[in-house]
Amino acid sequence: MFPVTIQFMSKDIAILYEFSLLEVSSCFMTASFILDPFSLSFSNIVCLISGSVMMFSSSYMSHDPFLSRFTWLVMLFVLSMNLLIFIPSLPALLLGWDGLGIVSFILVIYYQNMKSLGAGMLTILANRIGDVMILLSIGILVLAGYWSIMMSWDFYLSSWLAFCILLAGMTKSAQIPFSAWLPAAMAAPTPVSALVHSSTLVTAGVFLFIRFYPSLSKWDFFKPSLLFISVLTLLMAGIGANYENDLKKVIALSTLSQLGVMMMSLAMGAFYLTLFHLYTHALFKALLFLCAGTIIHSGSGNQDIRFSGLSHKHLPLTVTCMNIANLSLCGAPFLSGFYSKDLILELSLAAPTSAFMVMLIFLATGMTAAYSLRLSFSILWGPMQGSPFHAKGEADFYVNFSTMTLSFCAILGGLFFQAMFIPFIPSSFFLPPSHKMLTMFVILSGFLLSAQIWMMDFSQKLASKAKMFLNTMWFFGLLSSQPLSKFSLLLSTGMMKSIDQGWLEVIGGQGAFKLSSALSKQNQKIQISLFTFFIFLILLIMMIFVSTLYL
Repeated sequence: MFPVTIQFMSKDIAILYEFSLLEVSSCFMTASFILDPFSLSFSNIVCLISGSVMMFSSSYMSHDPFLSRFTWLVMLFVLSMNLLIFIPSLPALLLGWDGLGIVSFILVIYYQNMKSLGAGMLTILANRIGDVMILLSIGILVLAGYWSIMMSWDFYLSSWLAFCILLAGMTKSAQIPFSAWLPAAMAAPTPVSALVHSSTLVTAGVFLFIRFYPSLSKWDFFKPSLLFISVLTLLMAGIGANYENDLKKVIALSTLSQLGVMMMSLAMGAFYLTLFHLYTHALFKALLFLCAGTIIHSGSGNQDIRFSGLSHKHLPLTVTCMNIANLSLCGAPFLSGFYSKDLILELSLAAPTSAFMVMLIFLATGMTAAYSLRLSFSILWGPMQGSPFHAKGEADFYVNFSTMTLSFCAILGGLFFQAMFIPFIPSSFFLPPSHKMLTMFVILSGFLLSAQIWMMDFSQKLASKAKMFLNTMWFFGLLSSQPLSKFSLLLSTGMMKSIDQGWLEVIGGQGAFKLSSALSKQNQKIQISLFTFFIFLILLIMMIFVSTLYL
């Protein structure tokens, strides 16, 4: 697909195939596929990462008894994402959209236990809200007379359409207040997490916004509301990751903060830049997860970063690749994350944004550097507190090949994508040296903060309530699951008592049984009383007859 993509990007070609299926009055049911630089380049990234992940899985999941089932599920996941990428029509888009939701649920509950089931239910129920919003937007577009997102015009319900699509994208990309499912989805196997968090499930919302951008930008409240939500998400995830000790959850929260960065650049109107960051992030995040998987595997399933110190002694290649991904995530100069992230931060200084928002953005960026370096500190220089038993994770060719491929992309990907995207980024802007160096200053201050937090990890001096607030994503983790489940359980208990064990029993089986029992008893009484009456009557007649004969 890569040479075709290069051809489409260099010539700026877009091909739309549309097949008419059904015509009902003025509404046309069509199946459409689009081949344009957006879809082809994104599909390239998805296929590259899924190829690396499947190669990694062939070693990582080799002891699994249901390996073929796992492989088919992952392939179905990648197929759903490709359907979402290449279909521009909303009703047909549901194939990919719902496919991602259902397959992600099956993969999250892959290890069958109660914790995985709880995480899977939270994931699927959060994503159902997005599915309902897509269905509502399909209903709204029926009134407009078109379903393709290629054409958009202003009509009286366009603001409601934009609102529905905004909510749908927020649930899939886990923005506030739908953020709790993202760390919960870490119950899935690590190769699945690498796919979900880099180029498939969570990026579906961002990709939907990029596709719909011409329609959405007509709604006046779209950009301010998205900016506010994305910066809050970015801040929450950045602070939360500094107090998280689970290796996979730290990386999950870093995904959440990077999704906040993408949404923020989209809210500033730079959707090419959003796509640029989406691609670079996908490459280094997949690498980060694969390295985390190797560290977990070699540490006998341990996921606590406080017990994975001195990993570089027995996993030198994996830790090297992980540090490349970590530095790329921080925005260290000349790695792939730097090219897109630095440009987005400079755009936030140049764009007409409030000073408060810019302050929050740079605070969150500092937090990103802090948790990334804390992760490296813990794995490289943390004390060896874990089990002395460990497996050699780097003896496998497939693991090494997949991590090395993604490392190569994480180093050179940004430079390559910059050459591709710079012609499309609309306007040039110039910043004074103080503003230009602000990003580097924030990253360095984040590094200093991480050293402080890393020391606190082993002293445990932070107040427990504040730590709990930051650790539970500002209580979103608790609020997303407990009140909703308590409300539904209480409601179902009340309904069971009042309907199943109440009215249905009165007018159903038990009621009919009691009524028939009462009627049969009455009938029995009547029959007994009639029987005695008839015997008495016969005796009376016989007495009269005998007395008459006698007389």
